[in-house]
Amino acid sequence: MKRAVFLAAGCFLFSVAAMAQKVKSSLVPAPVTAALTSKYPTATKVTWEKEKGNFEANWGGKSGEDMSVMFSPAGTFIEQVKAIKVSELPAGVDKYVKDKYNGAKITEAGKVTDAAGKTMYEAEVKGKDMVFDEQGNFLKID
Repeated sequence: MKRAVFLAAGCFLFSVAAMAQKVKSSLVPAPVTAALTSKYPTATKVTWEKEKGNFEANWGGKSGEDMSVMFSPAGTFIEQVKAIKVSELPAGVDKYVKDKYNGAKITEAGKVTDAAGKTMYEAEVKGKDMVFDEQGNFLKID
């Protein structure tokens, strides 16, 4: 019994460590804040998270997360995600989700642009971010 409890606690701690963690602005590296200010000078009321070793800035809208931008610790731009309406996702995304997830609803949607300028789309379903290409073809779970 003790072993099962220990194993469950270990799995929980691992999953928490893999998820995004809130970070105080004062702990964000200077190159990251400088890159944000340079690339997005109008960003205000920014909140920070650390995800997979990178830093994510969030701001805008009622939720404070209409725009999110990811930078490496050195300040290199990785990607931006702009919140969009679910109805703005490419055709095929909704059908894929309904077919593969027993009619589950898409709760959030975003337009992703990476450093190379490539556009993809995110659809959040049951707490998971699914990534699709511009034609609505499934690519991966992020």
